[in-house]
Amino acid sequence: MSKLNKQDQKRARRREKKNFRQAMEKELREHKSSFIVFYTLRLLVIVIFVRQIFIGGYESAFYCALAYLLLYVPSWIQVKFHIELPPALEITVLCFIYAAEVLGEVNAFYVVVPHWDTMLHTLNGFLAAAVGFAMVVLLNDDERLTFDLSPVFLALVAFCFSMTIGVLWEFFEFAMDWFFHTDMQRDTVVNAIYSASLDATRSNKVVAVPGIQEVLVNGRDLGLGGYLDIGLIDTMKDLFVNFIGAVVFSVTGFFYAKSKGEKKTAAQGFVPSKKTADRDYLNQAREENEDKTES
Repeated sequence: MSKLNKQDQKRARRREKKNFRQAMEKELREHKSSFIVFYTLRLLVIVIFVRQIFIGGYESAFYCALAYLLLYVPSWIQVKFHIELPPALEITVLCFIYAAEVLGEVNAFYVVVPHWDTMLHTLNGFLAAAVGFAMVVLLNDDERLTFDLSPVFLALVAFCFSMTIGVLWEFFEFAMDWFFHTDMQRDTVVNAIYSASLDATRSNKVVAVPGIQEVLVNGRDLGLGGYLDIGLIDTMKDLFVNFIGAVVFSVTGFFYAKSKGEKKTAAQGFVPSKKTADRDYLNQAREENEDKTES
């Protein structure tokens, strides 16, 4: 009896995997615009991956492989959780993944392109606020309740969720730098420091050291033209631009909620919704395959 049950369970798992694959195929082709962006970026990632393998850039090849998998995440989320992502949001997420992993890491845009990291953190603040706003919408069993909630509350939830994600990401960057000696929290060259640690009287007075042009470490000039701040300024800048992105979405989300979804704002194209029956491809695949099995 137990063997039969195990066989039935294996067959059920195989059927579910088949259903999921069919649903993913339909999901990827649902919107023409996001379909074109997805396959274009996927092709670019594959080409860059092959090139990195040939030139021995295995770390860069890893980032390409990671980007390749992440490109499937938006469609996977839609199928798995029965959520509909607007094309604008899906395309933005796909481009964000490519910009962060391939352009940023593999092509070193974080170093060679000014403010590349700043741009991505600002966008992240906006997207995370959209996710926070959507969570209130999607976690309600009664969709009508969403717009009965205070627009201020919805905007506040979106803002706080975005800032929480931003802080957690900075924790992650710090942990990577501390334990694995990476440089995710980029250093900044400054020409003045103000610190009470330099006060010889130990009276908590701030001592200023302006006009710093060179710094010696173990007797060697770093050649940076100033003092090297280890990550603090970069972290605060990232949190500030995350704050800007969160505020932008929260404000537009407030007006979107206040109009009960009728007024067009920037938030409208970035708020996920629950799938309707005609677009719930996983349930459709289950029903189709069950009909075939019965017949």
